[in-house]
This record gives sequence, structure tokens and C-alpha cells, in this order.
Amino acid sequence: MSSTDELTVGQSVAALRRARGMSQRDLAAEMGRSESWVSQVERGVQPVERLSVLQALADALGVSVRELRPEARIAAPEPEQAHQAASNDLDGLRVALTGHPALGTLFKQGSAQPMPSPTDFRPQVDELWEMAHASSYTAMSERLSALLPQLEAAVRQAPAEERAELHSLRARAYQVAAASFVRQDEPDAAWVAADRALQAAELAGQPLEVVASLFRMAHAFIRQQRIEQAEQAARSAIDVLTPRCQEVSCPPEELSLLGAMNLVTAVINAREGNRSATHRHIEEARRIAAQLGEDRNDFDTEFGPTNVEIHAVSTAVDLGDAGLALDVAAEVNASALSPERQARFLLDVARAHAQRRHVGEAVAALLSAEGLAAEQIHTHHLARGVVRDLVRLSGRRVPEQLAGLAERMAVV
Repeated sequence: MSSTDELTVGQSVAALRRARGMSQRDLAAEMGRSESWVSQVERGVQPVERLSVLQALADALGVSVRELRPEARIAAPEPEQAHQAASNDLDGLRVALTGHPALGTLFKQGSAQPMPSPTDFRPQVDELWEMAHASSYTAMSERLSALLPQLEAAVRQAPAEERAELHSLRARAYQVAAASFVRQDEPDAAWVAADRALQAAELAGQPLEVVASLFRMAHAFIRQQRIEQAEQAARSAIDVLTPRCQEVSCPPEELSLLGAMNLVTAVINAREGNRSATHRHIEEARRIAAQLGEDRNDFDTEFGPTNVEIHAVSTAVDLGDAGLALDVAAEVNASALSPERQARFLLDVARAHAQRRHVGEAVAALLSAEGLAAEQIHTHHLARGVVRDLVRLSGRRVPEQLAGLAERMAVV
């Protein structure tokens, strides 16, 4: 067993750096990072979760990844273990995605009942998005699991003049599935759903729906830590939309999607510890939001000035800038956004307080988030991680409210 086996990653980095006679500036230069980033890693403020970043650190320090972070901890990260123990609200929807979506229609086994029209399906898809924005995943999963096969059968049997609209509804239905799977830490299923949404959007002849599907796909890739693929999905949309949105006549829907893709790219860069690129994309999203002048919900992205600031908080926390996150959060009023967005904002506020070791403030934010979207908070890997960190920070005197929250979330 090496001497670093019982240390945190940050402590291991600091010990190995000193053993090699390197300063934080030296290690930062080897990594192509800032000295501040190295300091935050060593203090445990900036988490190092991606294997590629661990490998780069190990290479710069002249050690193996195993010495930097024992293999057992990489193979079975604690938050994922805890998530497996949690109930999964989307099991039925995952099953609905399995296999061919309407195999019977290939064998001419259509229903004898009249096939619903696009007018019948449209309010059902709208309601599913309302459920997702409210983080009502159990009810949403049940409804969507029944609706998807109906939509798939309908688009294959409908008159030609109805198919484009049915494909568009399919795209939106698969997008709501993708968004929900990401929020419930099921990124592989999210990828499948986003890919089906993209195909349906193209068949519908709706290029903006294709971009919206790429937005969902990028989030799935982020959660899978497939950063290059997430960047490609976001960048491809930004490259196409940017020149279009420089025109005075650019529709607000296109501005919304361009802004949303800039927020995705900001998240990607924050997860990579790239502070300058993160801030650049947040500022570009701010400029686009100011041009829109209001909070909107085009393609269910909830893009607008408020959501930009929520992302500014989230990315600041990812970068370890808890002070900046809390300063921005103090100016945010998210009450007009969906319960899902409000809860995620409060989760990031809790994460920032946890970084500052403000246990009481962090617990208060988590309880408020739980009150808005319990299903989301109980299963989200970041929420479970921050609750676990707060319990550890509390030592033997865990506050009663925190202990109750940990019990409801089955966090050990």
C-alpha cells in the first residue's frame, strides 16, 4: 500500500508535488492550468473526477493514476454506489425505449381502433413537459411509457399530410425523455432518447427541433463524461446559429437555442476547469439573453436572463469559486421559473455553502429545494454528494434537519 492510499486526491497531489520539489506554479505549468486551479485541487475545493484529468496530473507528477487515486475508488465512486441504492423513477420509461418502438406495424398488425390525430397527441406532450419541469418523474414516466408506442404506431399509419407534425411531436416526446433521464442520472438512456428525438426532428423537417435534440444529447454526453462528444454537439449548433443570429430579423426561438448552447458549453468548460472559456460563454449567453429581454421557454430550454445567472452560479461552483457563486446567487430571483430550475439553483447554492463549510445555510437551501422538487433532489448525484459532505463536516453532531434529509435520501 502506498503512502498516499489513505489521502484524498488533493492531499495526494500536494504530497507528491512536494516530494518532487515542485511548486504549485511548476505543477500548473506542467498541466497547462492556472496556479489557482492547482491550489483548489489540493485544498479539495476543485474536485477531480474525470480520468483524463487524473491521468494528466499523474503524468505531471511522474506517478501512476493508481498511486494518485487508488483503483478501488475509481472503479466504484461513492455517489454512484449510493445512486444504485436509490429508487429509480424512470424504470418503466427505460423499458419503453427498449427494442423497436412499433414492431407490430412492420407486420401490418395495426390496431383496429381509430388512430389518434396530431391534435389528440399535442396536449399530452405539452403536459409531459409540464411534469418534467415540475420534476414529477414517476407520473411522467408512466404517461410517457404509454404514449411513445402510440406515437410511433401513429406516425407509421397516418395519412402523409399528418406525418410531419407527428414526427415533430415524437421529437418533443423523446426530448422530454432525454431531459428526464439526464436529471435522474441515467445518461445512457438519455443518449438513446436524444438520438431518436434528433431523427424524428429531421423527418419532421424542423431544423430548430434538431438543434433542441442536440441540446439534450450534449447534456447526456456531459453526464457520461464524454466531453469531446458534448463539445461537438454544442459546437455544431453554435457554428450554424451564430451567423444567423447576427441578423436583425433573427427569430427569438433561434436566439434562445444559441443562448442555451452557449450555456451548455460553459458547463463543459467549467467541468474541465477552464475558467476563461467558461466566463466567455456565460458572457455570450448574457448578451443573447439581454437581446431577448425576457425569460422564455422556447423548446423547453427556459432560456433567458434568469437562467443565465443560474448557470453562472452553477459554473462558479464547478470551478470552486464559492464566493462568486454566492454573490451572483444573492441577486437571482428564480421564482418565475419551473420547480426543476428553482430546485437546481438551490442545489448549487447549497454546494457553494458546503464549499465554504456553511453547514446550516447549505442544509436550508437543500430543504427548500426538496420542498420544490423532492424526486429530483433525492436522486440527483450532486445533491447526494453534498449531503454526504455535510454529514462528514458535521462530525458527531449532525444537525437534526440534515440527519432527516440524509435518511429520506438514503444517504449513508
